Amino acid sequence: MFELFSYGNAGWGDEILQGLAITVQLAIATLPVGLCIGFLAAFASMSRARPLRFLGFGYTTIMRGLPEILTLFVVYNGAGLLINAALRWWAPEASPIDFSPFAAGVVALGMVFGAFAAEVLRGAFQSLDRGQVEAGRAIGMSSRQIFLRIQLPQVWRFALPGLGNLWINMLKDTALVSVIALDDLMRMTKVAVGVTKQPFTFYLLACLIYWAMCVLSELVLAQMERRANRGIRRA
Repeated sequence: MFELFSYGNAGWGDEILQGLAITVQLAIATLPVGLCIGFLAAFASMSRARPLRFLGFGYTTIMRGLPEILTLFVVYNGAGLLINAALRWWAPEASPIDFSPFAAGVVALGMVFGAFAAEVLRGAFQSLDRGQVEAGRAIGMSSRQIFLRIQLPQVWRFALPGLGNLWINMLKDTALVSVIALDDLMRMTKVAVGVTKQPFTFYLLACLIYWAMCVLSELVLAQMERRANRGIRRA
């Protein structure tokens, strides 16, 4: 039980904290990527152009049907090959680019997050009252103004609970990147278990850390929901 503090000179505390920092950085870096993909896929699914609708629905259907770890393996092993192949075609004398595990994790988790977020956002957009858009046009608002001032605030309010659940799931899914040699919390926990032969101690510690991150995220999301819904409940 004391291997966390007694191994070597400083124990495993520093390594666990470093792994935690990488896990948090990976989750934060993945969020904007996933949201961008989600908005693009949602807009494509709602487009009047049939090819775009087919592309949007095809993307969400495929990505939601694949295991996350399989997506991670495909991105990690295939993205580097595609990038270097394109680089050799564009600049034959350029040095090959190493596609890092962190970048692969961001891309793979972002693609998965974006596929699920697209459905959440599409449902939020379809929940809007079309009369508000028509009213905005009647008073001379541009499409950009209608989107930013009328649609987006309401979409954010409708989609926030679903996006919050996706964030919690994605935060836990960051543990998958340990299989591609990224020194995140899960990988450092496995290393500590292998050295100390104390699986219960370190896996229990990892459980508590992931649980604490999820609880903290839920508190932040609850505050965001209260802020997004201010004035609605009073009405």
